[in-house]
Amino acid sequence: MKVVLASKNRHKWEEIRKITEKFDMELVMESDLGVDIDVEETGTTFEENSFLKANAVMRATGLPALADDSGIAVDALNGEPGIYSARYGFDDTLDDWGRLQLLLKNTENVPDGQRQAQFVCVITMVAPEGKVIQARGEVHGELLRAPAGTGGFGYDPIFYYPPFGKTLAEVTPEEKNQVSHRAVALRAFYDKLKEEGYADK
Repeated sequence: MKVVLASKNRHKWEEIRKITEKFDMELVMESDLGVDIDVEETGTTFEENSFLKANAVMRATGLPALADDSGIAVDALNGEPGIYSARYGFDDTLDDWGRLQLLLKNTENVPDGQRQAQFVCVITMVAPEGKVIQARGEVHGELLRAPAGTGGFGYDPIFYYPPFGKTLAEVTPEEKNQVSHRAVALRAFYDKLKEEGYADK
């Protein structure tokens, strides 16, 4: 089954492609089909924004579309940056590193032992016949006070994952893809895909 990823983020496509390579699914980027849609993420939850993106790309391509909405939620910041993780600070001059530094600054007064955070990912597929399949994944850890590691992307260098004893930027892509929020969500999504008859059981 050919599925279009509703994203322009090649890091995200590569990570999802690696996780799904054993799935009965050919994943292409919207840009591979000449589609370039900017979807306004007006939802207030990961679920709503993931649906908005998948639905828009499905309408543009006529193919099943898969979208991911994800972010980091910090307990001490009441779940922020959450759905605004990719736009944290609402400053167009900030890149991933700038947003990471902003999060460190905004949590510098949070004491050790109270720096719990989770990466959250919601995967949504919208099929042309209107079927919607959605799954959520989370990975729990804590924020470091300084980045560690050069792998991964986004907030990975400050997200310490206790079972590994290191950040998600210090592990191999293969290790990360076993435990990440995206991997958890995609495995749950694929189970639902099989239940709905879109993939072989």
